[in-house]
Amino acid sequence: MKYRTFGNTKVSEIGLGTWQLGADWGDVDDSTAEKVLATAVENGVNFFDTADCYGEGLSETRLGKFVKTLSSEVVIATKIGRFPQPGWPDNFSLQQFRQHTENSLKRLGVECLDLTQVHCPPTDLLKKGEVFDWLRTLKREGKIKQFGFSVESMEETQICLQEEGVASLQIIFNIFRQKPIAAIFKEAEEKQVALIVRLPLASGLLSGKFKSDSSFADNDHRNFNRDGQEFNVGETFAGLPFEKGLELVDDLRKLAPDENLSQFALRWILDFEAVRVVIPGSKNPQQVADNCAASALPPLTPATHAALSKFYTDEVASHIRGKY
Repeated sequence: MKYRTFGNTKVSEIGLGTWQLGADWGDVDDSTAEKVLATAVENGVNFFDTADCYGEGLSETRLGKFVKTLSSEVVIATKIGRFPQPGWPDNFSLQQFRQHTENSLKRLGVECLDLTQVHCPPTDLLKKGEVFDWLRTLKREGKIKQFGFSVESMEETQICLQEEGVASLQIIFNIFRQKPIAAIFKEAEEKQVALIVRLPLASGLLSGKFKSDSSFADNDHRNFNRDGQEFNVGETFAGLPFEKGLELVDDLRKLAPDENLSQFALRWILDFEAVRVVIPGSKNPQQVADNCAASALPPLTPATHAALSKFYTDEVASHIRGKY
């Protein structure tokens, strides 16, 4: 595993997203969750992303329990703003931020959070600017070490990049969603704002394992949010209609006929220096190990990058739905 600078520390360039260890990806029992986390550490992962709303605290609780068993230090990035009580948009106040931070501290079993991210806040809230002061207050109070934002659009990233103290931006970025390259990568690097990449495999589409008759559990967002019924459609299959996504995967295979598609897709992301850590979510240990192996692969060739850029522009971009 290779490591990259993230603020004043080093993090594994492949981390682990833990949404699936809380909710919305089908059922994952305690034993499986522990094995997933253990396999990640065995493969060099030291960066874990979670949120207070994942299973209403279940993901944080499982992660906190596991971390207590480790002899080595890890970085935990959590999120606030989407917990069901009091819910949207009442979560967005200093009082609620403070309360939800205290709750996360208890579930994770720590005295100070490594990184708190505001979880897909309303664009208007960012424009008003007071949310940044709330986070600065929590940092002064010693409840958080750093703060960042998990955002849905490039407009939102631009707002955050103009504010002092923003340590990170979590974005959707993958072969099917290449807009951030031109929109923010250069400025993020110049301002030393770490980019965390979520949904690098487009909810599993870029694993190449799905077929038209693939089915998902009732409590899996790839079933109940396929067309944005519950939250931003971009969080599910990168905002692509499922059937169109399958067609695009078939087209993509022509550019990488001999590749493990998941590792190929992760390696493509890692070739961008602005990216500090990629956080694929995995439901079983083998998926974790396979994803981590992408760190050891050589960079893709300039010709391959050029072909993937053209593929996105010509074949993909016009089909993306939702905030972007």
